[in-house]
Amino acid sequence: MTIALIAWHVFKDGARSRTMVSLVGFAFALFGVSLLLGQLSAGQDLKIIKDIGLSVIELSGVLMAVLLGVGLVAKEIERRSIYALLARPIRRADFIVGKYLGLVATLAMNVAAMTVALYLVLAYINASSPEAVRASWEAPALDPAIVLASLLVVAELAVLTAVALFFSTFSSSVLWSTLFSLGVYIAGSMSTQLRDLAAAVGSRGAGTFAQVIGVVLPAFSAFDVKGQVVHGLAVPLSYVGMTIGYAAVYSIAVVLAAALVFSRRNFE
Repeated sequence: MTIALIAWHVFKDGARSRTMVSLVGFAFALFGVSLLLGQLSAGQDLKIIKDIGLSVIELSGVLMAVLLGVGLVAKEIERRSIYALLARPIRRADFIVGKYLGLVATLAMNVAAMTVALYLVLAYINASSPEAVRASWEAPALDPAIVLASLLVVAELAVLTAVALFFSTFSSSVLWSTLFSLGVYIAGSMSTQLRDLAAAVGSRGAGTFAQVIGVVLPAFSAFDVKGQVVHGLAVPLSYVGMTIGYAAVYSIAVVLAAALVFSRRNFE
């Protein structure tokens, strides 16, 4: 019950956050830009709109996860409101888990809203395009694979939120927590390229370092299926399920580590 109450308050605060509202508004504006660019590019309008739309959903989600995730604990510490919270009969682990679940629910809601907006744009393209044009598309405008891509975005954001929350538990600086979280996201997105580079160079030390990076850092590149969706390639349900399972295991491990660090931290 305590975790649910904390999660609910985080969900409400996140929905009213100026950062959240600004990023969602910016995302919807980019949807309009993608529609305009699609109309200017003959024969490629559907691909461009899908590519830009999915990229906007992911990018805005990443910014929300980092900017709001690091503030879940760090801002409480900076404002010293953490003392009033810890004075209540609330276990520190419940506090961390509730904060995490509340923000993930907020991010999932916003990804769902932006996915619906993308479908509305695609529905307009589908309705306004001649039958001959629709027949030339590699994938239908209202491709169900877009839902799978959005689900993987939510899984990716769940991992990134756990990472941002972890850094905020032992760092009192919002700036440093943000930089660390973004650094992990960038490095995790390039982990596959780092392993390929190490293999090409042939250095044993570089190969070992790349393997360690690949195991420790979250493989954010695994959640990116935009290329397959845009070009009408199949996204296997087995792959989606395995990737979501990986995100769940990784997120649980990081949140437990964050709860352990926060439980042992001294706020005197």
